Amino acid sequence: MNEVHIDALLPAEMAARAELLGVRKAEMPFLKMFMLSVLAGAFISLGAMFATTVTAGGITISAPDGSVAFSTGLPYGVTRLLTGLVFCLGLILVVVGGAELFTGNNLIVMAWASGKVRGRELLRNWVIVYLGNFVGSIGTVVLMFFTRQYTFGANSVGIAALKIGVSKVDLTFIQAIALGILCNALVCLAVWLTYSARSTMDKILAIIFPITAFVAAGFEHSIANMYFIPYALFIKDLDPGFVSRVGDKVAHLDLLTWQAFLFNNLLPVTIGNIIGGAVLVAAVYWAIYLRSDKSQ
Repeated sequence: MNEVHIDALLPAEMAARAELLGVRKAEMPFLKMFMLSVLAGAFISLGAMFATTVTAGGITISAPDGSVAFSTGLPYGVTRLLTGLVFCLGLILVVVGGAELFTGNNLIVMAWASGKVRGRELLRNWVIVYLGNFVGSIGTVVLMFFTRQYTFGANSVGIAALKIGVSKVDLTFIQAIALGILCNALVCLAVWLTYSARSTMDKILAIIFPITAFVAAGFEHSIANMYFIPYALFIKDLDPGFVSRVGDKVAHLDLLTWQAFLFNNLLPVTIGNIIGGAVLVAAVYWAIYLRSDKSQ
């Protein structure tokens, strides 16, 4: 008589699943991979849009001089907690709905380390998925810009978006790498935990706490930033009337440029995300569960 197991998978079984999924992801045809990557960029952007809206009218994001001002009765930590909770929408859509996310795909390193995926296939996946995520994020930015949702709440959504953008491009290179490392360690741990799941609810619950933690702590996610910063740039560059009305409420808006987005944030954060996901999560779990299996 066959036993029916309803318990969550154990870590060793999760590692085997991660390895199998890594092979499937690496072997995926180009068009399917790219389309799923565009979806993931859009899904993460929807989470970022939700987070921006919840932040609106709340705390003022830290300015370059380190000051933080409050415009509601909610403490900084509570506002960050709520922001993190709603941002979870993005990864829930990716995992449950099905999509290819660059940061989560850092776990393919487990299949690569086992020799089941070639280095060329790993890099192919990362490049295609990264570009697809960018396309999906920018497409969502364009659509959101034309909704003029940033004018809602007496312009508070747009003010929040601009402050978020400024705070992200004002990071130092090393700081952005460190924040990226911690971010994707938590993101990949969230994805790793979903490998233990037996149901959709299991997956959702596994996602909530790690993702909420990284957003609440202010860590940096490269794909989310493909929405946050370009959205702020679109508002700044394409709606000068709006900026003239609210510019005095956003300190150091001159720091917000496309060059700053690419080199002050996206580049170092991407480097940090790879280190956090591929090294601190994928390589560690591979060494614990898959390498030991081969030595037996």
